Amino acid sequence: MLWLLFFLVTAIHAELCQPDAKNAFKVRLSIKTALGDKAYAWDANEEYLFKAMIVFSMRKVSNRGTIDISHVLVCNVTQRVSFWFVVTDPSKNHTLPADEIQLAIRMNRNRINNAFSLNDQTLEFLKIPSTLAPPTDPSVPVWIIVFGVIFCIVIVAITLLVLSGIWQRRRKNKGPSEVDDAEDKCENTIAIENGISSDSLDMKGWHINDTFMTEDERLTPL
Repeated sequence: MLWLLFFLVTAIHAELCQPDAKNAFKVRLSIKTALGDKAYAWDANEEYLFKAMIVFSMRKVSNRGTIDISHVLVCNVTQRVSFWFVVTDPSKNHTLPADEIQLAIRMNRNRINNAFSLNDQTLEFLKIPSTLAPPTDPSVPVWIIVFGVIFCIVIVAITLLVLSGIWQRRRKNKGPSEVDDAEDKCENTIAIENGISSDSLDMKGWHINDTFMTEDERLTPL
């Protein structure tokens, strides 16, 4: 009778826990990749610890205090350390909803990883997204960062204003000298008319250079 009961329980468990079964999850561990020479072998003790961590997660999040290790079924274990598992309902002969299990694992993912010295990349729950790392508080307060940015913007603006003022002053100082040069050019152009250079005229004291006076102009005073 006991053998028959054991056979029935085993058959029921085999039906509930199988690849791609309803509410079943596949787990893949990369112990050698994560720990190298310090890698440990996956055995019955490690499997027991895994079941215990699942029970811990379910009790903590789902408030299912009646769940124990016997309600976590593991099947299809491979040498490369991958397997499937389900969590059964203590009061009924069926598995717990996948959403409930997923929530419990996501909320306690770090505790599960630390139990096996692994992380989200080396301890994979294939149907459960990796948990995001908790936000870290910045070493520098945010208000100091904002103040520093605003301060830098003000300094750059003041520097640009000073440089702009210096450039405008230099431009104004160059203006009169350019006007003077233009006036000098105009005077030189006016002074040279009809092929007569300004050097031929003695403008000092309003005297005319005798060299360029005609015969009539010389005799007129007489």
